[in-house]
Amino acid sequence: MSTTRRKFSKEFKSKVVLESLKERETLESLAKKYELTPTQISTWRSLALKNFGNVFTSDSPESKDEGVDTQILYAQIGELKVQNEFLKKKLR
Repeated sequence: MSTTRRKFSKEFKSKVVLESLKERETLESLAKKYELTPTQISTWRSLALKNFGNVFTSDSPESKDEGVDTQILYAQIGELKVQNEFLKKKLR
């Protein structure tokens, strides 16, 4: 009898880990609910806790600018300030 390995998404794993961290249910009941083994949930939980500090580091890919040129943005800010000052003078 050959069984294929199941693959779980990051979202599913995080949902299970968050529920296990809430400690409202036992690992056994969570395992039955999601059709997993308690050992698998414990493994995911320990990995999540071990890497939890990396969530708040500035080295994460989300915090890096993705090809945005800051010089262009500063130039646009300067233009908008000049236009704003011009319009303020015209209103007086």
